[in-house]
Amino acid sequence: MILGIKDLQKLVKENKLVENLCERELTNPEGAGYDLRLGEIYKLEGEGFLGIDERNTPEVISIAKFNSSKEENFIFEPGKYYLIKTIEKINLPNDISGIIFPRTTLFRSGLALFNGVANPGYCGELTFGLCNLGKNIIKISLGARVVHITFQEISGEGNAYRGQWQGGRVSTAGKEIQI
Repeated sequence: MILGIKDLQKLVKENKLVENLCERELTNPEGAGYDLRLGEIYKLEGEGFLGIDERNTPEVISIAKFNSSKEENFIFEPGKYYLIKTIEKINLPNDISGIIFPRTTLFRSGLALFNGVANPGYCGELTFGLCNLGKNIIKISLGARVVHITFQEISGEGNAYRGQWQGGRVSTAGKEIQI
């Protein structure tokens, strides 16, 4: 069952379910979840390897980061793939998972979001892939709302996330054994 906004507001206040929400999301959220903002943008370089027991993601280079003291825009070039990270941090207990959706202005602008599920027990910022599939440049302000997250209760028992991405890490630090 998707959690309603009153339950979410209580979990945010009492358990820090989501940290660093903007004032709009704290006082007047839409729907049954929260909009999360663009915090950092990375480009990928080099090779990656996804083996059965080992992984090595391409190197990531931070190319833009949100600064609350000044408004800054980033241009997403046609055909380019980026990793983006949220300003907000989530802290999921073992009985709640998060489902992420693109805000519709992303795909209305030709941008495709590549995302997964936020598993129970995960804590940290969220990282997604973003690719400009259109023919035009798209400018987005750092700090703009780009994704929407809803939360659902796990019926029965959930297992805590124990992967290497815990804490909001964006890439591996070389070849790593999978947990």
